[in-house]
Amino acid sequence: MNGIQLFFLRCAGSDLNVLKRTPTDINKHVGIGATIFFTGLFATLAGSYATFTVFNSYLAAATIGLLWGAMIFNLDRYIVSSLKMTKSFGRNFGRAIPRLVLAMIIAIVIAKPLELKIFDTEIQAEIALMQQENTKAQEQLVDSRFITDIDRTKADIQTLKNEIQAQETKRDQLNEIAIQEADGTGGSQLRNMGPIYRAKKADALQAQQELDQLLATNTPLILEQQAALQALNSKREAELSSLQVMSLTGFASRLEALNRLSSKSQAIWIASLFIMHLFIAIETAPIFVKLISNQSPYDFVLDKHEHVFAMNHKLQTTILANEIKNKVQFDTKVGAYKTELAINTEKKIIKESLEESYQDLKTGSKDWKNIFGKSSVFDF
Repeated sequence: MNGIQLFFLRCAGSDLNVLKRTPTDINKHVGIGATIFFTGLFATLAGSYATFTVFNSYLAAATIGLLWGAMIFNLDRYIVSSLKMTKSFGRNFGRAIPRLVLAMIIAIVIAKPLELKIFDTEIQAEIALMQQENTKAQEQLVDSRFITDIDRTKADIQTLKNEIQAQETKRDQLNEIAIQEADGTGGSQLRNMGPIYRAKKADALQAQQELDQLLATNTPLILEQQAALQALNSKREAELSSLQVMSLTGFASRLEALNRLSSKSQAIWIASLFIMHLFIAIETAPIFVKLISNQSPYDFVLDKHEHVFAMNHKLQTTILANEIKNKVQFDTKVGAYKTELAINTEKKIIKESLEESYQDLKTGSKDWKNIFGKSSVFDF
């Protein structure tokens, strides 16, 4: 085995001692190790790009990207090396399902930052559109705070102007009627400036006076309302100019832009789907290679080694369990025998003491008060 093969074999988590005894399996394990290595490399690139979009720092991107790639590499290595093959494909597939699910999750996490980089130009254009929409939404929010007051003030101004205009129209009409009466083109059709003309002229003068009075009343109100309108517009413009344009350069903004692009363009949606499936295929390839492969000499030797170890462990634990069981049984029976002997000896001593006390009472060598004066007849 050369250095490259040895490196990829270590990436695959293969047992080198077993592979030395089964050289026909070396190429298969080299391919598995290479897949795991390049998956970790892609994970490093994806993690570095995602980190750079957040922190905008090459040092942070390189550090976190390497850590992320190492973690994904270690997970893939563990997933593949821990999958033990048996003769039953259904059993092998059932045991591999959790590992396949984890591999697909890892593939999606790896693929998404790379998608963001691949569609970077389109995403930047979409982000610019999102910023415009965000700015417009902020402007509409500001306008909504002033639009009611502005519209009401404009309506008040227009109402006052309409009153003046209506009075001016009335005055002009009365003047026209008086003039027509004077030149004979209207009214009585007689050209003179008689009483009819003077009556109509008086009406016109009265309309003028009413107009002058209305102007005196409405003009200050119009000026006041116009000043209020100008103040509202100035305040609105000040708030609009103080709005800060949000820079949508974060990772979440890019994801949102990619999602909007996918919903707008079927081509981008299909391309994004293919990229994700490509990484899922790459990530799950080592597991499927193991699943579709028959048990090889490497699997038999490794299974034999593990079986021998398991049987030896079972033997040692059985011997230890028997030793403990025998010791417990021995201690139990010896303790019971000692207890029985102690009880019998104690019974014999008590019996002999009672018989001796009876003989003393019988012969009169001891008074009965000396014997029964004890707290118990068994206190000897």
